Amino acid sequence: MQKSINGATFRKMIMVANKMLDSNQKYVDSLNVFPVPDGDTGKNMSMTFKAACTAVTECANNNLDTLGEALGKGALRGARGNSGVILSQILRGMANEIVLQTEITTKSFAKAMKNGAQMAYKAVTVPKEGTILTVIRIMADAAEGAAKKHADFEEFFNEVLQAGEQALAQTPELLPVLKAAGVVDAGGRGLVIIFTGLFKGLTSDEDFDFELKPDETLIQIQKNEEFHVNYMDLAEIQFGYCTEFKIIQLKSKTTESDIDKLREKLMEIGDCVICIGDLSLVKVHVHTNEPNRALTYALELGEIWDVKIDNMVQQNRELKEKQLKASQNTKAFGLVTVASGRGVADVFKDLGADEIIEGGQTMNPSADDIAKAVEKVPSNHVFVFPNNKNIILAAEQAQNLTKKYIHVIPSVSIPEGISGMLAFNMDGTVEENVEAMIASMQSVSSGAVTYAVRKTNIDGLSVEKDDIIGLSDGKIVCNAKDINETTEKLVESMMTEDKVNITLFFGNDLKEDVADALKEKLAQKYPDCEITVINGGQPVYYYLISLE
Repeated sequence: MQKSINGATFRKMIMVANKMLDSNQKYVDSLNVFPVPDGDTGKNMSMTFKAACTAVTECANNNLDTLGEALGKGALRGARGNSGVILSQILRGMANEIVLQTEITTKSFAKAMKNGAQMAYKAVTVPKEGTILTVIRIMADAAEGAAKKHADFEEFFNEVLQAGEQALAQTPELLPVLKAAGVVDAGGRGLVIIFTGLFKGLTSDEDFDFELKPDETLIQIQKNEEFHVNYMDLAEIQFGYCTEFKIIQLKSKTTESDIDKLREKLMEIGDCVICIGDLSLVKVHVHTNEPNRALTYALELGEIWDVKIDNMVQQNRELKEKQLKASQNTKAFGLVTVASGRGVADVFKDLGADEIIEGGQTMNPSADDIAKAVEKVPSNHVFVFPNNKNIILAAEQAQNLTKKYIHVIPSVSIPEGISGMLAFNMDGTVEENVEAMIASMQSVSSGAVTYAVRKTNIDGLSVEKDDIIGLSDGKIVCNAKDINETTEKLVESMMTEDKVNITLFFGNDLKEDVADALKEKLAQKYPDCEITVINGGQPVYYYLISLE
């Protein structure tokens, strides 16, 4: 009978859940309502949870307060897409309760789930039932009831997972679009997979290798671009020397427990401790004011090799000097946009974008990606164009990762982003620019042409696998077997009397002469419209279309 969870078990649970979600990523993607090849709920959730898992595995100890804090921060930094952002809020809410525990009981786990559900609902302006939100809410309610009856986690999880499956079964009844497509909510399924993984990690139901190799751990630390950035205020640096070394040729009397004792000693003289390895090699990393003591402790176990000691105080002085120089070259406003394809990116550059984040439907940038791009802009006020409805939440969450002011312009397509950026006025105020950009975006009609990855009946259309489909305002409005034929139908469905400009961004799967042939045909059909063809170079979509 398992009545409590300690830090080591919790770490294992997170790692198993991560592996389960990762192995089922494609399955979750297949549940997306639209039969397009960029259905990425599984990918976004997997990448978000993987970031949280990585943060947990890098923790120097198994204290629940440390692990919980890492879980929440890692999830936020890795949040991608709407499903990933909502998942990050669930994990952050749970982490807020976990950090208060020395061991987790069914009651505290249920409270953590309740916190997660509440934070997830708060993250969405207009919560929609029949989604991952419904599933976490019902599972959290079930957890509260189960915790009152069961102190044993096996009985507790059985009830919670059963409630999750029941909640999933309800999602098609709550969202007609799910019922029409014959699927349950993809995000909800991903969530149930995660909690199933947590349960399997708790009961050791699956045979996973949880041990992180020493080389992998230190490589992750060395590659972390923000490893020292948190120490901007020199007065806040408690431990000034980043000390790294290896212990080789361990003495014959040294045991595995001696390595554990070394880790404990290092934690008494510093923080950010990593002490990993076996009796053949131990790798150590510690922030301390007494690197000599760390080395002395190590000599008790064996020989010291490859010593590296960095003065973090000096590093931060240099960093502050660089930031001071950068701040002297600032401007009133900056522009950051998300774009996929070299041609599309070039258009945004010509319009004055300071930073362009590579991404879109096939790869949603995380909140951390967006925050890092904002940090590079020499301005304290930055307008961010997500250019995809699945990136808007991540852009909004990026505000929590930077001290700069982010103003998210809720563009849901490349044409909207371009139109919004055209309305930018460096001499205007924030409010004036936001109003002008949004107004400009509303004058644009956006469309896209891609192919169906499976057979479906949706939006009144019968779609076969590999059909070419045209999308407008989030709906499939036409389909055919030929790319240009579908595009022509799509333009016709979008055309109104006030439209005078047609812009076609053709993707990397099309040749220019095919796009030119379509341009000539449209010119004959709409002689009063100016038609422009641009090599967008975007993946997945044969055409991105703008009508103004």
